Amino acid sequence: MSAVLLAVFKGYESADQARMQLFLDGFPTDRVELTATREPGRAGLEPGESLRVKLAKYFDVVCGGDHSCAERLASLVDEGAATVTVHPRGGIEIEHATRALTSAGAAELIDHDLKSQAFEHAAARHDAAWVSHLWFHGPADEYHCIYCRLFERGTVSPAS
Repeated sequence: MSAVLLAVFKGYESADQARMQLFLDGFPTDRVELTATREPGRAGLEPGESLRVKLAKYFDVVCGGDHSCAERLASLVDEGAATVTVHPRGGIEIEHATRALTSAGAAELIDHDLKSQAFEHAAARHDAAWVSHLWFHGPADEYHCIYCRLFERGTVSPAS
């Protein structure tokens, strides 16, 4: 199982807001999952005769085979709680996900295998966006972007 950061919320609405905040922060939709009775997500695809059994099977995988953790989470969700599971890649994403989930009001954070990630450098090693490397940084009276640097001012006439 890959690295997982799971947040437990008291209700669906706060979990949904946390999920949306993670998406807005740039997390891909395939690495953020919401699990609730009204939106079981991937847990709903597990084989089982009831949603409770499906939840337990799903959380058993997420918790890395810790059956007591899986049963407890399945009970919480069955009683109205919701969870947001994040599969972070690298320290920066762990930090951003932890901050977003905590600020959204997570009642509990559970992590699994965060220290031994196979994709540690899949995320940027720094906090700035990669697009900032395309921007030209120089004196204010010179070029303010790569396009102005490539196509010097005045050499490209605007379309009439």
